Amino acid sequence: MTCKICEKRRPRRSCPGVSGEICSLCCGTERENSIACPLDCPYLQEARIHEKPPEIDPETIPNLDIRITDEFLRSQEPLLAVAMREFAAGVNVPGVVDFDVREALDSLVRTYRTRQSGLYYEDRPANLLAAGIHDRVQQGLEQFRQAVAERSGIHSIRDADILGVLVFLQRLEYRLNNGRKRGRAFLDFLSRQPAFGEERRSPLALP
Repeated sequence: MTCKICEKRRPRRSCPGVSGEICSLCCGTERENSIACPLDCPYLQEARIHEKPPEIDPETIPNLDIRITDEFLRSQEPLLAVAMREFAAGVNVPGVVDFDVREALDSLVRTYRTRQSGLYYEDRPANLLAAGIHDRVQQGLEQFRQAVAERSGIHSIRDADILGVLVFLQRLEYRLNNGRKRGRAFLDFLSRQPAFGEERRSPLALP
């Protein structure tokens, strides 16, 4: 028997992504590249522990003009929790990867930048997967904003608050994205965050 991918080396492990036996080298090189790895794969989970995302030039990170402070994040914990939950739902959509989330974040940030300036311009991605994320997250955020307004009697969540939360998540995605074509390290991180109220753990705590 040979590895199902390279068809040369002896297989060392069962791969749920290809439904067959593969060698450890192919597992390491093709993981989340040519293989769509399920997040519960024990070899993927082990790799997450030791994996270091590629070095990023800080100058390539967008929206650095928007200042995000710890105080702001603490004050917007409920809003941040909603945004994280809505993005995390993408992990259950077939084909969605971190780069789709990156596109959605980019379009959402541009949308709320224009809203903050008093304009209304909907900037949806051409990528259908990213557009689906964009729509779901925006709907979830707006529903939360409306619920808070109905409960308190005032519109306390500003476009600037939503923009700040989105920019924070955008920077977190850049930090966690492993650069692999089918990588889902950011989605994996979001999906493992406990619900607020069940465990008072900061969403800023990285694994």
